Amino acid sequence: MAKRESKKSRQVRDAEVTQQDILDAAEIEFSHHGLNGARLSAIADRAGVTTAMIHYYFTNKEGLYKAVLQRPATEANEKLGTLNFDQFPAIDALKLFIQAAILNEVQHPHRQMLWFQEANQNQGEFFKLSKDDWSNAHGSLFKILKRGMTDGSFRELDLEITTIHILGICIFYFSIQENWKHFKPDCDRLSESEIQRHTEAAIALVLSGIKSPE
Repeated sequence: MAKRESKKSRQVRDAEVTQQDILDAAEIEFSHHGLNGARLSAIADRAGVTTAMIHYYFTNKEGLYKAVLQRPATEANEKLGTLNFDQFPAIDALKLFIQAAILNEVQHPHRQMLWFQEANQNQGEFFKLSKDDWSNAHGSLFKILKRGMTDGSFRELDLEITTIHILGICIFYFSIQENWKHFKPDCDRLSESEIQRHTEAAIALVLSGIKSPE
């Protein structure tokens, strides 16, 4: 009995690893080519599986694409949920959020192009399937900003616009990296030191814009 249970557990783990490998490969391919241009054969080759295995787990290319778009929203909610923003003063919680947003981009360098491809090819038709999850993730930032306005740490803010501005400050750095690297080819903007520089500057810029006057 124990041997059968061990074998079953191993099969479950293997299936989970295989699916993650497929999603990782698909994320890269879809970020390069979008839904229309990506090929399942290229994704299979990159993941080291057969196209039949992709069909087994995700049914078809559209099903895989939906899973690729959903995964970042799920991960964002899980990560933000572990940070317990409510235990920190609003200013410290905002710093923590900015750090987490930038770190997420460092860990997933393909995702900005993925969103661009979705917007360009599909006008967000597939992205909107996970809009509730993204709304929940962005709600963490809303709560921090509202708490800061209530306790006087932040001036009165338009929450929606301010959220867009904060995310833009954090993320645009990565969206333009492949172009901007040509201005200073000797500078690795994705190095640990440059990411730290970007993080510190982003925090300083955001706080200077939203803190209440002394």
